[in-house]
Amino acid sequence: MRRLVVASTLFASIVFAAPVQAQSNSTLSGAAIGAGTGALVAGPIGAVAGGVVGAVVGGPTFHRRSCWRDRRGYRHCR
Repeated sequence: MRRLVVASTLFASIVFAAPVQAQSNSTLSGAAIGAGTGALVAGPIGAVAGGVVGAVVGGPTFHRRSCWRDRRGYRHCR
């Protein structure tokens, strides 16, 4: 039974990882964060479910832009 769970988890991760790699880094990081959290909470099945949910929702995006307000109160960003 344990081998079946491990094999199905491995299969599902391979199936769901292929479309995720074609998308943005936000999707990939969301899948990784979701899979890690799901594995901690519910084991291998939680890892698969968390990975799917994380890929759909997406992960954090890190933008390095600087914003400021001018004398009139307008916001400018680069």
